[in-house]
Amino acid sequence: MRTTLYLLRHGATDANLATPPRLLGRRMNPPLARLGVRQAEYTRDFLAVRPVDVCYCSPMRRARETAEIIAEPHDLEPIVHDHLIECDLGAWEGLDWGTIRARDGERCRQFMLNPARFGHPEGEGYADVFARVGPALEELFERHAGQTVLVVAHHVVNRVYLASLLGMGIERAREVSLDPCAISVITRAEGKISVATMNAGFHLQGLAA
Repeated sequence: MRTTLYLLRHGATDANLATPPRLLGRRMNPPLARLGVRQAEYTRDFLAVRPVDVCYCSPMRRARETAEIIAEPHDLEPIVHDHLIECDLGAWEGLDWGTIRARDGERCRQFMLNPARFGHPEGEGYADVFARVGPALEELFERHAGQTVLVVAHHVVNRVYLASLLGMGIERAREVSLDPCAISVITRAEGKISVATMNAGFHLQGLAA
């Protein structure tokens, strides 16, 4: 019996599109930017002809809006799953990396060396995120065995989970870069979970701000 999971990052927000981009965790809760809505619509059209049995999303507004758009052709109401919420970025929420390095250089250096061990000040580390996300997605595979599941979550949530499946170790999860509304396909068959596709964004080609 084969179970398929479409794992997506939400569409872009103004913070994602800023120059330089600003970090967005769970302490700020903005909507999708106009481009983010279009990214979700392109993804909706791409997945509309593919079977999707159930849809889950993070409680954050940007993830819920993305999920609602993509799930519409399948007549599905996205189910909010609290464990899919984005990493708590603590004191670094809303800042760009240049500002973080200038203000908090040593803690930034430690985080870059090992974000699983050294988390965001006053927030979470990657190990904290994986502790809730790993079991949550494993439970979805069990609950929906034989079905196709759509999950709309966040950059850190998705990259930590994918890093674990790829055998990289979550301390190297920053090496996994995921674009807004790009699709990663994860399958489970005969008890084995495999990453079939990662960060596929060909359906978004030609989409400009």
